[in-house]
Amino acid sequence: MDDTSKGAVVIFGGRSEIGIELARLLAPGATVVLAARGADRLPDQVAAMDQAGAAKVDVREFDADDLGSHQALVSSIVADHGRIKTAVLAFGVLGDQARAERDPAHAAAVLHTDFVAQASLLTVLADTMRTAGQGAIVVFSSVAGVRVRRANYVYGSAKAGLDGFCSGLADALHGTGVRLLVVRPGFVIGRMTEGMKPAPFSSTPQQVAAATAQALAKGRRTVWVPWMLQPLFAVMKLLPQFMWRRMPR
Repeated sequence: MDDTSKGAVVIFGGRSEIGIELARLLAPGATVVLAARGADRLPDQVAAMDQAGAAKVDVREFDADDLGSHQALVSSIVADHGRIKTAVLAFGVLGDQARAERDPAHAAAVLHTDFVAQASLLTVLADTMRTAGQGAIVVFSSVAGVRVRRANYVYGSAKAGLDGFCSGLADALHGTGVRLLVVRPGFVIGRMTEGMKPAPFSSTPQQVAAATAQALAKGRRTVWVPWMLQPLFAVMKLLPQFMWRRMPR
């Protein structure tokens, strides 16, 4: 396993519930960088890192959709804190499926944040961390991308694209000392899904973070949360299309 005992833990999406819960687990003794829009308005998140035992907490302004800013941000973090130990991409949007079916700009915006921006930042991080020869990158995909459903096909297609990108990137990073972990949760009960009826096998941000931290420690390439979704979706991929199109979110 790579020696990732030194270096910064960077959360891209510093307000993300899952990102912050994961950062709590990775924080003890580490420098934690929280990157988010309105970085000056993260006192609660900074306090949480302090309470979790972070050696140092830094905040950075980060707009995921501003692709041109990704390289400069990552370079500045490395310049100030040394190599990146763990980079966590914890940003994303669910979007409004009904609106996306009528409004192409909204559909494009969801795809831009959930796939294009992710691919851009992943490319910057992979290139930077490959040079250092060490580190781990965590990406949050979704079971929604395993087989895209009619009920949320815009969001699901973005995750499907992200899954494909990460599959190739993980292979490209093989042997470089940098590893990529894809986390594939089901329905997560939190701010992003507030007001929605929880799906079967739902999880909480704390549960997703705990499974992710465990997978990181084991050097895994993928982790499903909860684990039983993996065999379930292996079967669901075989369903006839006329049945699949009736599946709920």
